[in-house]
Amino acid sequence: MIVDPRKGAKIRVIGVGGAGGNAVNTMISAGLSGVEYITANTDSQSLIANLAPIKVQLGRELTKGLGAGANPDIGRKAALEEYEAISELLTGADMVFITAGMGGGTGTGAAPVIAKLAKELGALTVGVVTRPFVFEGKKRSRHAENGIQALEEAVDSLITIPNQRLLTIAGESLSLLETFKRADEVLLNAVRGISDLINNTGLINADFADVSTVMGNKGLALMGTGVASGPDRAIKAATDAIHSPLLEDITIDGATGIIINITGSKGLTAFETNAAVTLIMEAADEDAEIIFGTVIDDNMGDYVKVTVVATGLGKDRMRKKNALQSSFVNERVLQEKPLYADKVSAPLEKTLAPIAATSESFYGIEESAPLERSSRRYEEQFGSASNPGLLESIKKAAVQYDVTTASTSSVPVNTAMTAPSSSSSPSPSPTKSVRINNSSSSVDEDKNKAKSIAERLGFINFSDEEFDTPTFLRKESETQKNSSLSQE
Repeated sequence: MIVDPRKGAKIRVIGVGGAGGNAVNTMISAGLSGVEYITANTDSQSLIANLAPIKVQLGRELTKGLGAGANPDIGRKAALEEYEAISELLTGADMVFITAGMGGGTGTGAAPVIAKLAKELGALTVGVVTRPFVFEGKKRSRHAENGIQALEEAVDSLITIPNQRLLTIAGESLSLLETFKRADEVLLNAVRGISDLINNTGLINADFADVSTVMGNKGLALMGTGVASGPDRAIKAATDAIHSPLLEDITIDGATGIIINITGSKGLTAFETNAAVTLIMEAADEDAEIIFGTVIDDNMGDYVKVTVVATGLGKDRMRKKNALQSSFVNERVLQEKPLYADKVSAPLEKTLAPIAATSESFYGIEESAPLERSSRRYEEQFGSASNPGLLESIKKAAVQYDVTTASTSSVPVNTAMTAPSSSSSPSPSPTKSVRINNSSSSVDEDKNKAKSIAERLGFINFSDEEFDTPTFLRKESETQKNSSLSQE
């Protein structure tokens, strides 16, 4: 792509959905210049309040200005409805940033549509999106993962910001409102870190062609930022940037491209710049394409900010890490693996940790929707006999529990199990179940018995609210115990 040097690169930022619109507001309020702002939303009230000079109401006929109702499919259709209007606004752009919060309806559904259009129009297209906090809910996290995969296929580079990691940076005292503002600021830093290199003149310059080389058709990317003052400030900032929690524990040595932005006041020296860049280069792969530039901003005072964008990290490597980020488990057990994760290959219907063949996955185990709570009865329905280790362990634990409670339980545990029917969706049969309740048990007794069996299998970290979800994790200290149990 050839850019007229007299005009400079035309950079447009389009905020999609509520979170994307909030990010645009933050960028405008922060004085980020050299870019044109657009906001697109299905919510007309949100559009009215937005600071962007150009606003696009998506799905005017479809949603009537009332939003997408957290439904990504509605968001996608709404964007397609305004395809021509969006095309007109993006035509002529050299670079398009698409910012959104993944997990909702409009941002998740519309962002991939807009990104695909921008790239087809010839613009270097970069997605800068957030992953939801864990407390925003499992459904939102599932939508986010699907949206990110769709967006990745439509952009040149996709920078993902894990909101959950912001809690590590922010600490416990930050209010909920301030935490979401911090997420907007991270999106601002990502866009500014790249656009400033193109638009601003510094001691060392990078241009649009450099950025295009590093970000064009690179796929998944991550960003880290460090700020420091005082002695060795550049080294400290660079170190913080490449070890930022936002990098999701991924080192930059796997990146095929790296952008480095060093921002400081007029007092920033060439020695400091060299020290920071050298440190980052030593951490990167020797074959990585690295560009860097400096931005002079007297508002920085004695502080130096280093922003690192690592591109081309690869799908497999990122997917493995993102599985941890999207899982609904406590951070202290993120690295633990579910019991028998390597052995489970066939679906189980309505298990203690329900597993069914769907498009979702949890550490490689197919995951289903929660059990119905109407009956409050839990029973094991085995859809296949291809997992003898797991099934035998559950049966043994059930029998063991029944023996220890024989004096109070009048109905023995049924451990009968037959091979699955050849039908693709066999109807449940009483002979395929291991009942963990009897007809006279109360709701609490049912729960306690089910939990007792789960505990005997090594599952922990569940409450009444979590009992219907596959969040049972194994205690490392019980690994040997469980192993011996499965071999009996």
